[in-house]
Amino acid sequence: MTVREEKLDLSKPRPADELLTVREVARQLRVDDTTVRRWIKTGALEAVTLPHRGKRRGYRVRKITLDQLLSGSTLSS
Repeated sequence: MTVREEKLDLSKPRPADELLTVREVARQLRVDDTTVRRWIKTGALEAVTLPHRGKRRGYRVRKITLDQLLSGSTLSS
């Protein structure tokens, strides 16, 4: 029995791994950046927190999370 190995091409993100900025999410949802940040802080929108320095914390939202939101699915897995 052999195990078939697949090479992962890490240079191109898979669609499920794509990360969107707060601004990109805000534009797609037609809301202000501040609204998206508030949703992230309150837990209404799942996001990845980036390491930061300074006043504003950086976030990224997975494309699949936004797609689920737009399709009306629940965000909790």
